Amino acid sequence: MDNRSIGVFDSGLGGLTVVKELSLLLPKENIIYFGDTGRVPYGTRSRETILKYARQDIDLLASMDVKMIIAACGTVSAVMGDSLSKGMDRPCTGVLLPAAQAAAALSATGRIGVIGTPATVRSGAYGKAIRSIRPEAKVIGRDCPLFVPLVENGYIQPDNQITHLVAEQYLSTFANEDIDTLILGCTHYPLIRDIIAAHVGSDVTLIDPGYETAKYAANLLTRSNMLREEGEGSEKYYVSDNPEGFSTVAAQFLRREVRSDVVKIDPENPAALKGTR
Repeated sequence: MDNRSIGVFDSGLGGLTVVKELSLLLPKENIIYFGDTGRVPYGTRSRETILKYARQDIDLLASMDVKMIIAACGTVSAVMGDSLSKGMDRPCTGVLLPAAQAAAALSATGRIGVIGTPATVRSGAYGKAIRSIRPEAKVIGRDCPLFVPLVENGYIQPDNQITHLVAEQYLSTFANEDIDTLILGCTHYPLIRDIIAAHVGSDVTLIDPGYETAKYAANLLTRSNMLREEGEGSEKYYVSDNPEGFSTVAAQFLRREVRSDVVKIDPENPAALKGTR
C-alpha cells in the first residue's frame, strides 16, 4: 500500500481527461495535477523546448513526493519516448505507449491512423511504438493544430459547424487509407470524439489515450502493490498562469466541477512550492 498521490501533468488542460478516467477507475487515489498554462501550447515548440519544459514539470511533481508521474500530454509523450522514465525513482508513463498498445491489439487490419499536434506527428513516435508490437502495421499520421484551441474555447458540441468544417479538412487525409483504428493522439481530442467519429466513419475504432493511460496506471500500481486502499481520494490542482479561469474550463474536461482550489506556481522556481502543499 502507498498513500502518496499520483502526479499528472500537461501543457494545459487536456491532461484532465486522464484525471477524469483515473478518478473513475481508482476513486481512493489522491491526485495532484499540474497544468503548465503559462507556457501552453507545447505542440508547436521545438524539441529542445519541449524537453526542457517536460523535465521541469517532472521535477516539480517529484518534489511533491508523488508515487507515480503521468505525462498526460501527447506531445511530451511523443517527443520524450523511452527517456521519459529514465533515471526515475518511481513509476512514470506517458499516454503514448498505452494508446499504441491498445491500437495494435484492437486493429484487425493493422492500418492505424494517428492525429495529434504537429510535434507529435512530426516525431513519428506512435508509428515506432506500434510497429515494435506489430511490425507489419501501416501508420498514417495527420496533425490537427486547430483542434486544441477549438476545444479550449468550448467548440465541442456534436453539431458545432465550425469544428465540423475543420475536422472535415483534417480527416479527409484518411478517406482513402482504409484505416480501421484511429488514435486520438492529444488528450483534448476525446472532447470532440463524436465530431471526429462522424468524419472517419462508424467502422473506425477510436482510441482514447486518457482512458488507456488510466487503465495502464491502475494495472501498474496494482502489480506493484502501490494502491491506496482506504478512504476517498482527493485532488489538488496547480497551474503556472490564470488560476481564476481554470476551474470553469476544467469542468468541460472533467465533466464535473473541480473539487479543490487552484494554486498558481512557477515550475522554474523551486521556492514556488513553499506553502502550496
